[in-house]
Amino acid sequence: MMLRYLGSAKNLAGCVGGLIGVVLYLTGAVGWFWPFVVVALYLAGALLAPGEKVRLVPDAPASLRSSLEALVSSVTAQSSRLPSSAVDTVRRIAEVLADLLSRPDRLAADPDLRHAVVRLVGTDLPLSVQTYLNLPWWFAARRASAGEELVVQLGLLETEAHRVAERFYAAEIDRQADHTRYLRDREA
Repeated sequence: MMLRYLGSAKNLAGCVGGLIGVVLYLTGAVGWFWPFVVVALYLAGALLAPGEKVRLVPDAPASLRSSLEALVSSVTAQSSRLPSSAVDTVRRIAEVLADLLSRPDRLAADPDLRHAVVRLVGTDLPLSVQTYLNLPWWFAARRASAGEELVVQLGLLETEAHRVAERFYAAEIDRQADHTRYLRDREA
């Protein structure tokens, strides 16, 4: 906690204020009470500086990857309770998302894309599967619409995962098309 404060904007602004107090003493602007001026300017700088930003989204793609892997493991373990196509769909979605998470620098460069991936991995996919698995097995077995609902949700999530992947790889696709045009133009 203390080390974090030492590098914070509040401490740095306070240090600048304290330095101004020392400069005022050295130039003769303040007399014997200069230590009080230094402390007062430090406190003013520390109080006026903006606080640290709150981060509720996990920064580490590794933690998102591990939660995605845990979800796939859980779905595989519970496969007897899920509709047969649901397990395969979850695996396909996880494969797309894991590929995106394996490139954290690219995700960090596009906050909207990162938000979409974090939402899919951290909220949407687990919520769909968890809601279905929280139903008693006998109820889910008797009510076919619950399984159908899960399959529909997973289909929508798979479509969204592919749409996010298309946005993620848009620059590479454009670069490949540009190169094809270049090669055709060179041939002519």
